[in-house]
Amino acid sequence: MIRFLQRRAGSPVVALPILLLTAGTAFAQAHPNPATPDSLRQIQTMEPRIGPPGTEVSLYTENIPLQARVVVGLGAIGTGFEELGTGDQGEFGEIGATVRVPETATWDRAVVFIIFNGNFAPTGLSEPFHVTDGDGRIQRIGTIEARENGCVTFEDRDGYFYTLAGDLGEGTTGDYVVVEGAASRSVACPHADTIEVDRMEETEPFERPRPEPLR
Repeated sequence: MIRFLQRRAGSPVVALPILLLTAGTAFAQAHPNPATPDSLRQIQTMEPRIGPPGTEVSLYTENIPLQARVVVGLGAIGTGFEELGTGDQGEFGEIGATVRVPETATWDRAVVFIIFNGNFAPTGLSEPFHVTDGDGRIQRIGTIEARENGCVTFEDRDGYFYTLAGDLGEGTTGDYVVVEGAASRSVACPHADTIEVDRMEETEPFERPRPEPLR
């Protein structure tokens, strides 16, 4: 079991040359063989999935190809990734790590943990982690996508989907909005995490980042 509780003293944020193709699918880097959706494995366990900066997050997976060196990073779509630590894969292929969400992480975008091999080729990707403020709230910019069967679906600018609950005022399908509220695992609408909205206002239309892989 690998335990990375903080970045090495004096180590800067590593702006790794990596871009996310689509939310929750695959990464590519300036590498002769960029990653494809089939080559990236989903990290099997991540607990918790919501919390403020400083939260310790446990990652565990057994489905990553054998590799001599493991690097764990954290970042958001279209940004560089901060290296959180390095270690070795277990003899049976298992990777376990406890990492701390950096204090620089903000509440306005979901982040993901990513596993690289020693050549910084991506091999594993987590589900989105929702960084909160001190009151357990997140902020997202996006569009209201649908109102069906009592569930209001919202897609943020990074392509992640949420269910909106609470007082949504006159918000309708297609509106560009900023929402703030407590984040939780959805129960009534199980296909996405829930934002219990306590503030929502209209915003200007925007384009979602859809960067091409670097080759």
